[in-house]
Amino acid sequence: MRAAIFRNGEIVVGQMAEPKPGPGQVLVKTLACGICGSDLHARQHAPRMVEMAKKTGRTPMDLSRDVVFGHEFCCEIVDYGPGTTRKLKPGTHVCSLPALLTPEGIKGIGYSNELVGGYAEHMLLSEPLLLEVPNGLAPEHAALTEPLAVGVHAVEKASISGGEVPLVIGCGPVGLAVIAALRIKGLHPIVAADYSPARRALAAKLGADIVVDPKVSQPYATWAEHAQMSEAEKAARPPFQAMLPALKPAIIFECVGVPGLLQQVFEGAPRDAKIVVVGVCMESDRNEPMLGIMKELNVQYVLGYTPEEFAASLRLIAEGQVDAAAMVTAEVGIDGVAKAFADLANPEAHTKIIVQPWR
Repeated sequence: MRAAIFRNGEIVVGQMAEPKPGPGQVLVKTLACGICGSDLHARQHAPRMVEMAKKTGRTPMDLSRDVVFGHEFCCEIVDYGPGTTRKLKPGTHVCSLPALLTPEGIKGIGYSNELVGGYAEHMLLSEPLLLEVPNGLAPEHAALTEPLAVGVHAVEKASISGGEVPLVIGCGPVGLAVIAALRIKGLHPIVAADYSPARRALAAKLGADIVVDPKVSQPYATWAEHAQMSEAEKAARPPFQAMLPALKPAIIFECVGVPGLLQQVFEGAPRDAKIVVVGVCMESDRNEPMLGIMKELNVQYVLGYTPEEFAASLRLIAEGQVDAAAMVTAEVGIDGVAKAFADLANPEAHTKIIVQPWR
């Protein structure tokens, strides 16, 4: 089969053996797979990713061997391995968590030398993790289940009580997923900031109430304008709190993941803010803990999602509660993957590029 392969630090097109399903496994045809920011990071910072995997006890990629990226996918069932129930017929469109259940434990799909990801014509999935795609949802939109689940999970981990005013820093795919999840949660107003006009427009389309260009307005000042307490809320505060600025609680979602940004959030955040770090920074970074101490900031790092959040995200897209189509800016075949990686560096041109291996 054909695949876009990560080899010697580059994305190349090549042939590889078609996988054969083992016990409990399903052979699927990859219909659509999104290019994730983590894939861009992996191409640029692969040695760093290997180093971090070792520190967390995970099995790292062997960079001397081929890897097929791709963990945001929608597939079609082709065949079953032994010991499967075969409840879904061949030809059924499915999504799955990017993981394979094995006797040795759960193994991730997309950053593995053994398990090919979605930039290949075929791949293997575990039958118990399959979710049938409902409502005739297009594969390129069903493939956005995984990135939306990241945003849903980040919002869940924020432990929202209902009176907060959120600020989303960065409106790439992760930030947009957070905005969509906040809107579904019913939390308003949602303030979002990004330098890109195209991404600010998408943020508004997906649910942001106020969009900020940091070149024109300071995001934290704009947030404060929209987080003022009502007179009743002011009057209800205890005497000591009445000496502090009359602002509603802040939840700040850091969705960029570049060095220096977390320090900027520490500097701009109001007292008692909760900071949810969703953006993946692949480099070492520095911030001043004393700022966090003086402001009593609460920092929550997040990763991935639960199976329940993943399934809920697929339903949200299928039921039209999230405009998945708005995020898709291009579709490419296997031969176009390398160029797509380069094209995604321009936020005005692209938000989410979908790989269609049979295109």
